[in-house]
Amino acid sequence: MTISMYQASVPVLLHTLDAVSAFLKKAEAHAELRKIDPAVLLGMRLYPDMFALTRQVQLTADFAKGTAARLAGVENPKFADDETTFDGLQARVAKTATFVKGFKPAQIDGSETREITIPIGGQPRTFKGQPYLLHFALPNFFFHAATAYDILRHAGVELGKRDFIGGFKTE
Repeated sequence: MTISMYQASVPVLLHTLDAVSAFLKKAEAHAELRKIDPAVLLGMRLYPDMFALTRQVQLTADFAKGTAARLAGVENPKFADDETTFDGLQARVAKTATFVKGFKPAQIDGSETREITIPIGGQPRTFKGQPYLLHFALPNFFFHAATAYDILRHAGVELGKRDFIGGFKTE
């Protein structure tokens, strides 16, 4: 049995966006319960040269929408990076999920060999669709989602592996 480009992208992106939304809810509740200014959590980072939580979530959303758009060969919408609250981040994740949900398999399947050119380090880089998805887009998407999770876990938010993995898909 083969797996299609759509199956390897859209459901995977949506599943993890749901998990990100859920652990952001836990983080907001944690801040409220412990009387922590939410801005403290939103501004946390694991190391001084790494992005803060807010930027990690923004980049998670950016990789989700960018991946789907590029595989489908459509315009990648630009979102302002102006979120300063948990509600703002939740809205961004929701807006991203709505965009990604709008893709149909026929728009993405067959994109294995589509040329995708993106700037990396200010220089254009061209990929074929399948290597773009498997070796660039998904690893970056998961890196930023995992780093957001790690920041919150490090801050004491009660999260476990199941929070990152999300609900089980058995079919």
